[in-house]
Amino acid sequence: MKRTGFLYDERYLNHLTGPYHPEVPERLTAIYNGIAQKGLLEHLRLIPAQPAERMWIELVHDKAYIDRLEAACRNGQKTFDSPDNQMGPATFETALLAVGGVLDTIDRVIVDEIDNAFCAVRPPGHHAERSKAMGFCYFNNAAIAATYLQTKWFLQRVAVIDIDVHHGNGTQHIFEEDDTVFYYSIHQHPSFAYPGTGRAFENGEKRGVGYTCNATVLPGQGDDFYREAIAGELATAMQRFRPEFIIVSVGFDAHEDDDMADVALSTEGYSWVMQQLVDISRRHADGKLISILEGGYNLERLPELAADHVQILLND
Repeated sequence: MKRTGFLYDERYLNHLTGPYHPEVPERLTAIYNGIAQKGLLEHLRLIPAQPAERMWIELVHDKAYIDRLEAACRNGQKTFDSPDNQMGPATFETALLAVGGVLDTIDRVIVDEIDNAFCAVRPPGHHAERSKAMGFCYFNNAAIAATYLQTKWFLQRVAVIDIDVHHGNGTQHIFEEDDTVFYYSIHQHPSFAYPGTGRAFENGEKRGVGYTCNATVLPGQGDDFYREAIAGELATAMQRFRPEFIIVSVGFDAHEDDDMADVALSTEGYSWVMQQLVDISRRHADGKLISILEGGYNLERLPELAADHVQILLND
């Protein structure tokens, strides 16, 4: 059994999004309860959150943007940059805790305290651009994590693999001119899928050409398409890139019972995908992998999906 970390902190529940918003604190309590009810907590290394130092966030986000977000929370704004980004007075501090918890988790993997980890954080991050909040996201947790690995720990090749059903426009744009971070996203497109980016021909810019890969899923393609894409183009890309560390942006919203999209990935399909990513990390990155929560909004399915996810990490 692997030494698997579990980043969770009740302070993540303090980010309040208002009535009728899908990104609610109950998402995290459902995840925690699902893992606990499966009897997995006793096997995990629990990691409490700590706020990130601003210097690490500034590696990815503009200083003026960070100042704007902090001021908006302090002044009691209810939305920020987009109607989708509803927030409360604790949103800025909660976002700092999300980033800080992820960076602390990375440190624990690098110094060999744990082998891998699941970071159950709020708010999510992969839609956040350098200077704009989008799609429930404020700080791009995965992008900051990748840059942190390179800046603090001097890694040369980091892979960010995004299995949320929505394209991580922020992560792609942050790294699309970078040949040291490989960004792979499998997501619904087109068919009204937010945010409308991530087309198959988008493969990077300038020296980053070839280091972005978008696998676009049509409604209903489900397990078969995911198996073909992950076992095919992703496995081939990782064989060529040879990442030293893998960051998974894990969204559970591709599930067939989630209302956010309709690609119809099954519970078994999710487990298969995660097992492949763990296998890739073992082949190329000495098993060094963390997953960071992005989407997933069906509160009845989240307990099962999260427990399966953690079980795979433990049983690598």
